[in-house]
Amino acid sequence: MKKIISVLTVILLLSQIFTVNCLALDVSAHSAYVIDGEEGIAVYEKNANEKMGMASTTKIMTCLVAIENCPLEKKVAVSDKAIGVEGSSIYLQKGEMLTMKHLLYALMLQSANDAATAIACEISGSTEGFAELMNKKAQELGLKNTHFTNPHGLYDENHYTTARDLALITKHALDNPTFREIVSTKKTVIPLNNDEGARALVNHNKLLRIYDGAIGVKTGFTKKTGRCLVSAAQKDDTTIIAVTLNAPDDWNDHKSMLDMGFDKIQTVSLACEGQYNCKVSVVGGQSDYVTLTNTEGLKYTYLKENANITSEIIHDRFIFAPVKQGEVIGYVVFYNNGEEIGRIKLTAQNSVEKPVSKKKLFGIF
Repeated sequence: MKKIISVLTVILLLSQIFTVNCLALDVSAHSAYVIDGEEGIAVYEKNANEKMGMASTTKIMTCLVAIENCPLEKKVAVSDKAIGVEGSSIYLQKGEMLTMKHLLYALMLQSANDAATAIACEISGSTEGFAELMNKKAQELGLKNTHFTNPHGLYDENHYTTARDLALITKHALDNPTFREIVSTKKTVIPLNNDEGARALVNHNKLLRIYDGAIGVKTGFTKKTGRCLVSAAQKDDTTIIAVTLNAPDDWNDHKSMLDMGFDKIQTVSLACEGQYNCKVSVVGGQSDYVTLTNTEGLKYTYLKENANITSEIIHDRFIFAPVKQGEVIGYVVFYNNGEEIGRIKLTAQNSVEKPVSKKKLFGIF
């Protein structure tokens, strides 16, 4: 059967393609990396594969591993090991109980090292045991230049990552709705010493308040690592992730890096569910045609510069009965500069049966 192919140009690109400003960023960071949150397309890097200390950006992995290994509403008895941990703290008290979710908010908003220790001890019995889980997760993500020795980020020469690896950890973490909810929260309240009072938690990430579309992620600092920051922002369907390690002017670095990301990368909807409808002739059926539609959508992330997206609808000119509802009859195929970037199925919206014979109609067999 001869195929019918309808070639379409995705009109939205006519208004969206423009020449990207190619001026190099001038950032204060020793190491930096910018990617999109869908495909991980890199648009900027500076010493991105150099192993460096990460300070409290460690807690991105701590939070992710905790979410994946413990119910959020589980009551956690604070371990003695968590009392008086140095650095940022919510001053946990002996005998205090909090839910895992409360501890995760303290971890990511207040950057509490005592909360990190309490989480680790609850899940693995020790910070060392929890670090093994963190390293296992890093291996699962295919990261070759990251190693954890603790859940909080206090300096250890064997505790390191790269800007690239940290961006990939963050990309994966942002796929988790709970993680995304926590790191985008500007402030919240959790109990103090078994409902004796309340702790107010304020997110240290001021980009949530000064950058339009910011959704996280985590700050960090030690004297040896310098200022570390991971940020993410979303505009429409596009998410940009930026990482800096040892950056004296990190807030301005990230505003410039996020801006560059949105200038260069875009995520668009190539098709919404039910957007395509067409008819195909049916031979030998109770109906002369069947209607096709797509029951799934498709998004695409791309570099705006030099993009040329087209699509084509492919299906047989006619098909033979019977046709079952939901049967795949054709496809919509999308291309960028002639290379296929995705396709969606066109399925029958209705069934088409063969006509009932006269013998069967009158019960003659």
